[in-house]
Amino acid sequence: MLRPIDSYFLQQEEPVKSCLQFLRAHILKQDEHITEAWKYSMPFFCYKGKMFCYLWIHKKLYQPYLGIVEGARIEHPDLLQEKRARMKILLLDPYKDLPIKKINTILQTILALYRHNGR
Repeated sequence: MLRPIDSYFLQQEEPVKSCLQFLRAHILKQDEHITEAWKYSMPFFCYKGKMFCYLWIHKKLYQPYLGIVEGARIEHPDLLQEKRARMKILLLDPYKDLPIKKINTILQTILALYRHNGR
């Protein structure tokens, strides 16, 4: 039987499915302390047990996105806060090549915050 987190990724339609599956593996490779978890019926990634980021699909735009839990603590021109107080998101176009350098910059910036602050 599949875990809920695995079912979530498998039930997505292409090209969103491939986009999210790539991001899942890519996030997990960023640091040995990153693990995945199923929280709030969503795929989350934790750094040393603390919620770090998550993957989801924007309800209005129907685009996959990378959600940064402590996004309000960093500045990046492509991160959107919308009506969120704490989190910011990076919208992704599944029909285009993923902006890996941008994704890596954001992930490494927030990871540095977690490492420095002992989060």
